[in-house]
Amino acid sequence: IIYHHYRHIKSNASSSQTDPSDGRGFGIGVLVFGKLRGFSWWPGRIVSWLMSGRSRAADGTRWVMWFGDGKFSVVASVRAGRPIPSCDASDDADGVEIQTRQIIEWAMNGFPPKGPQSLEPPEEERNPYKEVYPEMWVEPEAAYTPPPAKKPRKNSAEKAKIREVIDEGTRERLICEVKKKTRNIDDICISCGSLNVSLEHPLFGGAMCQGCKNSFLECAYQYDDDGYQSYCTICCGGREVLMCGNNNCCRCFCVECVDLLVGPGSAATAIKEDPWNCFMCGPRSSFGLLRRRDDWPSRLQHFFANNHEQDFEPAKLYPPVSAEKRKPIRVLSLFDGIATGLLVLKDLGMQVDKYVASEVCEDSITVGMVRHEGRIMYVGDVRNVTRKLIEEWGPFDLVIGGSPCNDLSIVNPARKGLFEGTGRLFFEFYRLLHEARPKTGDARPFYWLFENVVAMGVSDKRDISRFLECNPVMIDAKEVSAAHRARYFWGNLPGMSRPLTAMMNDRLDLQDCLEHGRTAKFEKLRTITTRSNSVKQGKDEHFPVFMDNKEDILWCTEMERYGSLCLHVCSVCAPACNLHVILILH
Repeated sequence: IIYHHYRHIKSNASSSQTDPSDGRGFGIGVLVFGKLRGFSWWPGRIVSWLMSGRSRAADGTRWVMWFGDGKFSVVASVRAGRPIPSCDASDDADGVEIQTRQIIEWAMNGFPPKGPQSLEPPEEERNPYKEVYPEMWVEPEAAYTPPPAKKPRKNSAEKAKIREVIDEGTRERLICEVKKKTRNIDDICISCGSLNVSLEHPLFGGAMCQGCKNSFLECAYQYDDDGYQSYCTICCGGREVLMCGNNNCCRCFCVECVDLLVGPGSAATAIKEDPWNCFMCGPRSSFGLLRRRDDWPSRLQHFFANNHEQDFEPAKLYPPVSAEKRKPIRVLSLFDGIATGLLVLKDLGMQVDKYVASEVCEDSITVGMVRHEGRIMYVGDVRNVTRKLIEEWGPFDLVIGGSPCNDLSIVNPARKGLFEGTGRLFFEFYRLLHEARPKTGDARPFYWLFENVVAMGVSDKRDISRFLECNPVMIDAKEVSAAHRARYFWGNLPGMSRPLTAMMNDRLDLQDCLEHGRTAKFEKLRTITTRSNSVKQGKDEHFPVFMDNKEDILWCTEMERYGSLCLHVCSVCAPACNLHVILILH
């Protein structure tokens, strides 16, 4: 909800007032405040859609640039709530008494001036970027209608040039030409209508431009509180989306894309269906111009595996060590959690000589100490680990870790990015990785692995890759477990890019994780977080288990199987189920 600094006043005596829905009200520079669930009021400013290089959208909506992170949002003007009282610029005063008297007089007179223009910036300040970016101001009326949520398009990946601005009507015109068979759909970006395409859309017939590719990389695995994708599967935008009724699907499709690519009225027909299976779940693969690719799973995997804008030298390959010469390894685990790293190494049959872990959560430390019988050396906060300590504890053969993702995930509207908040902890991993590497002339094998969320900004992923000098691999836990959990992995482990193959004892379905007499309502669960309602699945928010004719949550032992852990691994200090969830997520 946007709270703006003036209210539209309907008056027959004044013809200067305009209806915000006609594309005129809320001009450039107007200050607004937005309220996000769980956060304080956040300030923003109405800006031109050209400022972000995006195409126009329907009347009655505005582009808002939020202060702090510089992100943009499309907001309907009808959502504007109460106005903030206007303030007059006070003159210089000689003393506190004069200032107080002026404030009291101002209040007694009703805080003048009033009206829609009370706090609008001066005319000469409304276009603050006019001299810096003159190409953005060629259309004066363009400032009042925003584009859909798409990313800037650049003509070159090496050098930033003037952004390509695609009008919303362009895609409609090009799709119309495709229907008339005067143009090939593989020559246009089905997400925005750009002709400057760079690759094929991984899910549907058609192409994709570089800007929409970046949007897809950020949004494909971004989910809202209800467990569904935050944006349209096709265009990564959309003001109104249709949610799939299949319990095992979490995809959304916006009304605009459905009506345009499938056919007029298709969205209204889908709304009437209950349940409605989306275009990825139905038995049919062709819906008008929307043709689902038969090999979309492999294309999607290839899409994330080959999205790298930077080229790095291949990781160093170490010669294999014969079995009789192998020695127990020494491991440095940063942001260790409940010591799942040591658990996996044991499952793989690896002999561990020393396991040094950095962790600050006391409950997680207790679990690790008890379950691994004191074999873990805990060293506290990662920021307190120095080069001297690394040399004292080492040499290490393996360094693993995954810094907190709170300020990196674009699901968090208040994220601070890679260089602020908890995002900066990545550089602690980078620092200690550098200290643990073999020195020049030391040819001993050395391996490392870093993990983080997929739904991060393209720029953050690029910066992490630049520091670690390698590109990430996207791995989704659904291939070997009952959880939808896609993550990026950076490292030099052999075979990281190979497709995952489930083993005989892997629990691929939720039913395999449940106790006797309990029935799973879903095959796999979407990512469970520390939020209390994240365990609810589907658009109707059902609990995932059915028992005694009633819905139920996952029991603690079932949560441990769901997380591919040993039974009762978290039962040491966590009698409460919510604490079980927190520990398992560690």
